[in-house]
Amino acid sequence: MTDTTHIPIAKRPLKWGRIMDHSILILGSLFMLVPLLMVLQTTTTTDIETIKNGPGLLIGDQFDDNFMAAMFKASGFSGENTGMRMLMNSMILGIGFAVGKIVIGMMAAYALVYFRLRFATFAFWLIFTTLLLPLEVRILPSYEIAQQLGLLNTYTGLIVPLIASATATFFFRQFFRSVPEELVEAARIDGAGPVKFFIDILVPLSQTMIAAMFIIMFVFGWNQYLWPTMVTTEEGMYTLVRGIKQITQDLEGTNVPEYGRANMLALIAILPPVLVVIFFQSWFVKGLTESDK
Repeated sequence: MTDTTHIPIAKRPLKWGRIMDHSILILGSLFMLVPLLMVLQTTTTTDIETIKNGPGLLIGDQFDDNFMAAMFKASGFSGENTGMRMLMNSMILGIGFAVGKIVIGMMAAYALVYFRLRFATFAFWLIFTTLLLPLEVRILPSYEIAQQLGLLNTYTGLIVPLIASATATFFFRQFFRSVPEELVEAARIDGAGPVKFFIDILVPLSQTMIAAMFIIMFVFGWNQYLWPTMVTTEEGMYTLVRGIKQITQDLEGTNVPEYGRANMLALIAILPPVLVVIFFQSWFVKGLTESDK
């Protein structure tokens, strides 16, 4: 039997390129995580300690107290804008915003692709050019219409004026145009009308695209600040983003800003978009990359 105890083992050469890549990734991750960890640290200390010492590295014992204050403590004049109430309002806004944009975008794209409209191309580019008009440009006319229709301080006023989406229309139009013509002809031979073809064939085929659009629109709607600030004046209709801003502005008189509560609400506000992205991640990638139907 051959003795192999003294045979030297070849050392693998260091791949400096891989080390550099991982170092850049680690530094980038730390650059993004350190501010979040500092916010987390302020949720474990009292507001007086935060004002006195600023954010630090030492973990306190006030996490439970700040969490209870953030979720269940009432503030303002009416006492209706608790964290649970604001979380519910933000959830309704985000889901309603995403679902509304997807439904409107799919219906508009379906009409542009499958109906013989004389000015379909012109209508599409007219819709597409609205991407050049941000919310700030049309916010005053939108607010005036919402006020005249009595939609202030309602979920309808929060959602409906913003659900028209050129982005969703564009993506669904490109998706529908890639559907094989043979599938359309087979549906016609089977006697499927426009509504049946849309519901039974196009909607199931569009599941990955719907998931991708849902992520984009939910996060966009969840983070809305300007529009909810204008159309909601009742404290019971405040969203999380607006409620956090109100809490941190409490600087008058002898009141101490509630940094622990506000930062706790900020962490809670991060969780739903993160969970949506994680849950729909694989569908999101497929919806934006896959072309085979």
